Amino acid sequence: MKLVSWNVNGLRACVGKGFLDYFHQVNADIFCVQETKLQEGQINLELEGYTQHWNYAVKKGYSGTAIFSKNKPLSVQYGIGLEEYDAEGRSITLEYDTFYLVNVYTPNSQRDLARLPFRLAWEDHLKEYLLKLDEQKPVILCGDLNVAHNEIDLKNSKTNKGNSGFTDEERGKMGHLLSNGFVDSYRYLYPDFEGAYTWWSYMNKVRERNIGWRIDYFILSERIAGNMVDAKIHSEIMGSDHCPVVLEIEI
Repeated sequence: MKLVSWNVNGLRACVGKGFLDYFHQVNADIFCVQETKLQEGQINLELEGYTQHWNYAVKKGYSGTAIFSKNKPLSVQYGIGLEEYDAEGRSITLEYDTFYLVNVYTPNSQRDLARLPFRLAWEDHLKEYLLKLDEQKPVILCGDLNVAHNEIDLKNSKTNKGNSGFTDEERGKMGHLLSNGFVDSYRYLYPDFEGAYTWWSYMNKVRERNIGWRIDYFILSERIAGNMVDAKIHSEIMGSDHCPVVLEIEI
């Protein structure tokens, strides 16, 4: 099974920059997107063979998630059961026979860290939600988690220490999730590979020089880590300030 996750930073704009070419080329079984930045009726995607699941933010042009799947799920849940987060369209859960898939767009703590408490509370609620699912069947979590977990996961770790996405608090929450029975798929397979990034600033030539962060993930229940075939970062794919990440797994 091939799963893809991509923060498209505005799906309508990304469609104009080659989204559909990549979508058809990669031929994923499940394709997850974050930061769709649209409302119902603002886009019409013809994706033959896929069911479409959308979670729109109440605020227009903001946040939002979607999943396109070849296999119809047993059930679908929008949000994690907390209105302050669910109003921002930040998650979708699909239930299948042998696993849950959870697509999320984690809140950004903002440059001045004004939203850090909101984001840290989200981390606690999400972990609790994932652990409850994991009691029933294995979980695959994907999306823009807005954190570079370790120094290897961003180019300039020393100068970014304490900045949004690389605070001790955010990194600690990621570590706590992983210590509760989950693994970071990419680091599980490639623990020491450097220069593997999924987001780059739009500043001049930053992406060309690969001055980036790895903040987009596939996280999965530890007990199915052995089922992984590969984890990939398609950094050559443009259309957003993020690039797609891929998980291939036998499940």
